[in-house]
Amino acid sequence: MDEQLRIILIIIVSVSIFGLLVFVFVKNYIRNIVNHLAKKEKKKSK
Repeated sequence: MDEQLRIILIIIVSVSIFGLLVFVFVKNYIRNIVNHLAKKEKKKSK
């Protein structure tokens, strides 16, 4: 039982770390797109 619990915890921690990295990457990517579009719109309105 202890071995199964250890494997399950390792899987949960690994998936959590991977999910956090993907979340940070996607958040930064979307932020860059929004900033680029905002600058483009600002230039367009001048």
